[in-house]
Amino acid sequence: MINDVRAVLWDFGGVILSSPFDAFAAYERAAGLPENFIRQLNSRNPDTNAWARMERSEISTDEFATLFEAEADALGHRLDGQRVLAMLSGALRPEMVEALRRVRTRYRVACITNNVKTGNGPGMARDPDRARQIADVMTLFEHVVESSVMGLRKPDPRIYHHTCDLLGVTPDSCIYLDDLGINLKPARAMGMRTIKVVDPAQAIAELEAMTGMALR
Repeated sequence: MINDVRAVLWDFGGVILSSPFDAFAAYERAAGLPENFIRQLNSRNPDTNAWARMERSEISTDEFATLFEAEADALGHRLDGQRVLAMLSGALRPEMVEALRRVRTRYRVACITNNVKTGNGPGMARDPDRARQIADVMTLFEHVVESSVMGLRKPDPRIYHHTCDLLGVTPDSCIYLDDLGINLKPARAMGMRTIKVVDPAQAIAELEAMTGMALR
């Protein structure tokens, strides 16, 4: 190990899976919504909006759909909340899965995911074949920490500390990968090395530099 790194923590959607933002963008174009409307809607009242409450399991997915549609309507646009839910599970990124397989031979590994109780398992897949593939990847992690189970969601620092406690490591001995800067900020503040995942090749190159491992 280099630089006293003991663990690598991974987000799931947008890191191991492709980002749902691509699906959101396609839906926005088809529905005549403004570009990035769904992401902007999620950033309004980020701790108390329908999305945040759903990821903490404070409301059901049906309640989410109703409330999310109302939030959109308040901004002058209409959308289908159930269709948005169906877009949450992306496709596996084989190169990231391979990197995870290699990293776990030397470092502790865990997943921290903001998710909802929809589809099958932590990856929220609806297609049975994809659900099985995602379930196999989930077994590579020592722990999978889900917002919908914990009642906490990123960027709440408590969910990061909880994961570190499960692994028996300190935050300053961890690397954390996420595709959202808002989720990386608290991890970095508590001493974690962070990687913002823009694309798999970029993220893997940064992870190779931090771990000293060949991951491709």
